Amino acid sequence: MSTAIVTGQPVPGSTLENDLGSLGFDVRVAADAAEAETLLAAVPADRRVALVDARFVGHPHALRLGLTDPRFPLAAVPGAVTAQPAARQQLTRAMARETSADGATPVEDPAPLGPGGAPALAVDSLPDRVVAALDADADADGGAVHRPELGSLVAAVPADPQARNEVRQAVAAVDDEAVRLKSAVKSRDGFFTTFFISPYSRYIARWCARRGLTPNQVTTASLLTALIAAGCAATGTRGGFVAAGVLLIASFVLDCTDGQLARYALKYSTLGAWLDATFDRAKEYAYYAGLALGAARGGDDVWALALGAMILQTCRHVVDFSFNEANHDATANTSPTAALSDKLDSVGWTVWVRRMIVLPIGERWAMIAVLTAVTTPRITFYVLLAGCAFAATYTTAGRVLRSLTRKAERTDRAARALADLTDTGPLAATGAERLGRRSARHAFAAPLWAAVGAVVLLIDVSLRSFGNWQTVVGALIYVATSGRAVARSLKGPLDWLVPPVFRAAEYCTVLILAARAEVNGALPAAFGLVAAVAYHHYDTVYRIRGDAGAPPAWLVRAIGGHEGRTLLVTVLAVVLTAAQFTVALTVLAVAVALVVLVESIRFWVSAGAPAVHDEGEPA
Repeated sequence: MSTAIVTGQPVPGSTLENDLGSLGFDVRVAADAAEAETLLAAVPADRRVALVDARFVGHPHALRLGLTDPRFPLAAVPGAVTAQPAARQQLTRAMARETSADGATPVEDPAPLGPGGAPALAVDSLPDRVVAALDADADADGGAVHRPELGSLVAAVPADPQARNEVRQAVAAVDDEAVRLKSAVKSRDGFFTTFFISPYSRYIARWCARRGLTPNQVTTASLLTALIAAGCAATGTRGGFVAAGVLLIASFVLDCTDGQLARYALKYSTLGAWLDATFDRAKEYAYYAGLALGAARGGDDVWALALGAMILQTCRHVVDFSFNEANHDATANTSPTAALSDKLDSVGWTVWVRRMIVLPIGERWAMIAVLTAVTTPRITFYVLLAGCAFAATYTTAGRVLRSLTRKAERTDRAARALADLTDTGPLAATGAERLGRRSARHAFAAPLWAAVGAVVLLIDVSLRSFGNWQTVVGALIYVATSGRAVARSLKGPLDWLVPPVFRAAEYCTVLILAARAEVNGALPAAFGLVAAVAYHHYDTVYRIRGDAGAPPAWLVRAIGGHEGRTLLVTVLAVVLTAAQFTVALTVLAVAVALVVLVESIRFWVSAGAPAVHDEGEPA
């Protein structure tokens, strides 16, 4: 349980202690700074602790935002400051400095009260003085104090009874619960989600919060609903397709609800963000498989389309991830293209058009659900592939233009993240090590080498018959060019293209070889293998996003890296018959899935990574 130390003389009629208790704090009262320091030292080191001025007046949600968000080691609102166990030493040092000083220097309330109308007041508030000391030590300690955006919420320490009445009136003028519900909705979302889902899903989130449900439980319910939808699609009947479409929308409603519940109740976690992201992919790709199975029951083989849709969608995501990581902390990060984009965003209707044409998850799932219910799986995949191809072309072209026109210097952190996203195995790594010292640094060398190898490989496997030994030559060239592409640090303007090029080369090779086999089961086996490898790649992304580091090197070596798996699949297609190749793909898919799943689950359950929540663009 968290502990809140209320400093100063209690104020008659104050609800502060009740508000803190409702937020899960064990409240203790200190008459002065010395007693507060004593109580702070007595709080167990593994507890969150808060220091709150007894004169505090404000909305309960302002306190919740300032004192209970798990993402920030240090956080504060006017009149209150909190520290998680990782930042307890910083708080203790700042507290000691204030209590050892003679007297107290009044400080001005550091944050405005908002539209509520109460003025900023000069008061002698111990928590605010401690925050000032923490700010002064931030550079040395490396931990800045987070101050949440309160908006219209009120948080203040009034200096006298008249000011207290004014602040209380400001509190009464703003509906705390309405603000909390509104802030539960993601600030940047797609058109369909914003206007057709969020207006009521936020109330489902509140219902869940009041019954003690967690975001992870809602995420799991969304996954189960989607899997049932996939099962309905697999029946191949019109009734099954209609039920699948309805259940897919229901799954998406729950998918929105879990994030809104996290924001409403401030129940953030790295595990939750990972579950939400990976389950989204699992739901969508399981639904593709369900559609393919349903079509097969009706005599139509659309497994190649299903696999193609999964490959295209995964490569789109890798483009997003790579571009964002490459520019995560780039300096001088400006370009005329970005300026034009910002200008377009100032025109209201263009914002929604631009969000819709990239086919985010809300629009995409709504389209899939409707097409499933009223058309056939083949038509559904045709429309999906066309829409995703247009969206991928639009977003990738825009990002290439931004990269070419901006004058940015990418950091070592960005280069490491891109190197981790390449999923380079021992074969290419050995070549990269040999070439690293001798190869010249050219701005576009990495993506060019990656693209050359990918094109040679894909042309080779496309033009050769199944089992032709010359396809192995194309794979060996791909291995060599992959090593050349990563021989130098990935800091070039277009180096973020290297990971998606590698993904497209590996996944499309598996698709083409399975299609060339022309035996039953080859494409479903290829679907399973690509799904297992894609899971590993998504897992890598969310480890990096959660500041948890890349997967361990032994894992990448164990599953061969992208170039090792590509070479292996090509060799298997040469030395085995088509039927044996199908079995080999199935075995390989199961082996990769087991290795990456076991390691991934072990890591996310036990890593204890800092809490995060993704507020970026909808996937």
